[in-house]
Amino acid sequence: MDLFTLNMENQLKKNAPLADRMRPTTIEEFVGQNHILGQGKFLNRAIKADRIYSMIFYGPPGTGKTTLAMIIANSTNMSFEKLSAVTSGVKNIREVIHKAEEGLKLYNKRTILFIDEIHRFNKAQQDALLPFVERGIIILIGATTENPYFEVNKALLSRMMVIPLRSLKREELYKLIKNGLTNKEKGLGNHKVNIEKEAVEYLITISDGDGRLALNSLEIGVLSTPKDDNGIINIDLDTIKECILVKSAKYDKGGDEHYDTISAFIKSMRGSDPDATLYWLAKMINAGEDPKFIARRIIICASEDVGNADPQALTVAVSAFNAVNVIGMPEGRIILAQAAVYVACAPKSNASYLGINKALEDIKNKPIGKVPGHLKDASYKGASNLQHGKGYLYPHNYKNAYIKQQYLPDKFIESKYYEPTDQGYERKIKEYLSKLFDKQK
Repeated sequence: MDLFTLNMENQLKKNAPLADRMRPTTIEEFVGQNHILGQGKFLNRAIKADRIYSMIFYGPPGTGKTTLAMIIANSTNMSFEKLSAVTSGVKNIREVIHKAEEGLKLYNKRTILFIDEIHRFNKAQQDALLPFVERGIIILIGATTENPYFEVNKALLSRMMVIPLRSLKREELYKLIKNGLTNKEKGLGNHKVNIEKEAVEYLITISDGDGRLALNSLEIGVLSTPKDDNGIINIDLDTIKECILVKSAKYDKGGDEHYDTISAFIKSMRGSDPDATLYWLAKMINAGEDPKFIARRIIICASEDVGNADPQALTVAVSAFNAVNVIGMPEGRIILAQAAVYVACAPKSNASYLGINKALEDIKNKPIGKVPGHLKDASYKGASNLQHGKGYLYPHNYKNAYIKQQYLPDKFIESKYYEPTDQGYERKIKEYLSKLFDKQK
C-alpha cells in the first residue's frame, strides 16, 4: 500500500460513522444474538474451534451480519476475502476462486469468502460459486436481509447452514448506546454528553432493533448539537427526533416482509381483531403496497373465512376492490380500511372452504362418479332415446320448492361436504336445510 492509499484509508477510518468505528472485533465484545453466540452455543464453539462451515447470516439490518463475518476473519487461520454482491460479478468471483486454489496448492490454507447482500447475486453468479463450495475450495459466508429460502438457489443453499439473526432487544440497544457514549477510543467518550432518559427511550424504540441506526443517529445528535456554557452537549427528546436517519417500515414487496405482513393481515381479519387488521393494513399502505393486491386478499378472506356466516362480506369486499380501482390512493386507504374492518368484525365460517376442499379431494383421489340419468341434459333431440332426464323431479312443482331426489353419483350418495355452522347467517341456512330434510323423511 502506497502513502496516498494509506492516507485515504486512515481518513476513511477516522471519518467512518459511529456504528462502523464501534464494530466489535471479538465474540466477547459482540452485543446480541445470544441464541447463536452465547457461551456453549453453536457459532461460539465453531469460531473458537476454528471449524467454520459455509453459512448464510440472515436477519434484519443492523443486527451484526457483517460484523460476525469480520470476527470470524479475525479469529481464523484461514485466508479471508470479501465481495459485495452489489458491485461484484462472475469475473470477481473467478479471481477469488483462483487465489483460493493457489492458497490450497502452495500453502495448504483454505479461504473464507464473505459475500455481503448475497441475495443480489443472480442465478448465474450463484451457480458460479456452487462447485467450489461443494468441493471445499472456499468456505462461503453470505449475509442477507432477504429470506434465503426464496432468494438463494436451492442447490447452493443445500450446501450451507442458514443462521438466523434477530433484531436487537431494548437492553442490547441500550448497551450499544452506552458504549458509544463512553468509549473514548472509538466512540463519543471525548464529548461531555447529557442525554435525557426520554430521548434514549425514544431512540431505542424508533431504531426498532437496528443497532446501526441507533448509533449513527446518536452520533448526529451529539455532533450537531452546540455545547452549553459548561461545555456540555444536552440532548433532549426533540433533539433526538430531528436526528433519526431513517424511519420506514421494513418491507420489500418482493421479499420476506411482504409475505409475512400480508399473512399477519389475513390472520388478523380471520381472528376478528380489527385493531391488528388496521395496523398491518397501515404498514402495507405506508410501504407502497399495491392497493388492488390488498383488496384481493380481503375478497379471499371474505369468502374463505366469513363465508355464509355473513354473505354480505363478499359483496363489501368486491365493492371495495372496484372502488379502489376507480378512486386510487390515497383516498383508497379509507375504502380498504372499511372493507377490512367489516371482514374482521363479521361472524366467521369456513364451511364452504372446507366443503370444496373435501369435494376436490374426492374428485382427485376416487373414481369419478357418473351423473345420474335423471340429471343428465335432456334439452337436445334424441336425449329421450338415451333415457336422459327420465324421472327428474322439478323442485318448483313441490311445496317449498323442494323434493327429495338423488343428486350425487351412486358411489357418493352418503357424502357430506357442506356442513353449515351456527355462526351468523349460516345458522339460518342450517335451520332451513334441516327443516327441508326433516319434512322429507
